[in-house]
Amino acid sequence: MCPNALPSPKGVAECSSRPFIRFESVTKRYSEANGGDLALRDVSLSLPAGGLVAIVGKSGSGKSTLLNLLTAVDRPTAGVVEVAGVAVHQLDETKAALWRRASVGIVFQFFQLLPSLTVFENVLLPMILLGQLTSRERADRANRLLEQVGIAEQAHKLPTALSGGQQQRCAIARALANDPPLLVADEPTGNLDSQTADAVLQVLRGQADAGKTVVVVTHELDIARTADRIITLSDGRVASDERTATASKTRSFSS
Repeated sequence: MCPNALPSPKGVAECSSRPFIRFESVTKRYSEANGGDLALRDVSLSLPAGGLVAIVGKSGSGKSTLLNLLTAVDRPTAGVVEVAGVAVHQLDETKAALWRRASVGIVFQFFQLLPSLTVFENVLLPMILLGQLTSRERADRANRLLEQVGIAEQAHKLPTALSGGQQQRCAIARALANDPPLLVADEPTGNLDSQTADAVLQVLRGQADAGKTVVVVTHELDIARTADRIITLSDGRVASDERTATASKTRSFSS
């Protein structure tokens, strides 16, 4: 039986009989005026642990709303949102913040790095806030993560001294600081040139291959080269849900 908490990637695999992410009849209404502004309309999804899932669609299709509900930044008007058995739609703001800190890594389009901290310190900060490692363990992990994403030599520079691609790699390392089983990225390549974007996507692909569940929200359809599964939203509904050639080579997915 799966515990009511997010386990490690290994633990998630052992609980593969239930979905890692589950949306059931989820509706999100932002305004009550004139019948309400529906951002999501009766969305149901079931995603297993592991792999890279792309949520695509035009501007206004509901992608960002879905991401906000998945990470408990917002709550649905109706329906259920679960991650590894945790009913995240029922978490209050305090519990949601604690859950995200330990269990979810978030990568933003515009990096959101703290400009007054070095690259190393930006990666270190989430571990300090969680408070589960010694100072030596935190430093060792930060260095390993920066090496993993290919910017170890930039560790003691401020973010403004880095290129856009390097800043996004730092943001990915920071998102991985507390070893979350769920990594979400909101338009992570939208502010990058195509070559740099490909490099960033390969870093995310590597995390999926290592056992993380990676959910990327994007309007760029060429992410199909990297994703295992592509879910297309249109007018707040799931228009299509397809496995890619990548998925057939690596793992099978349940719908």
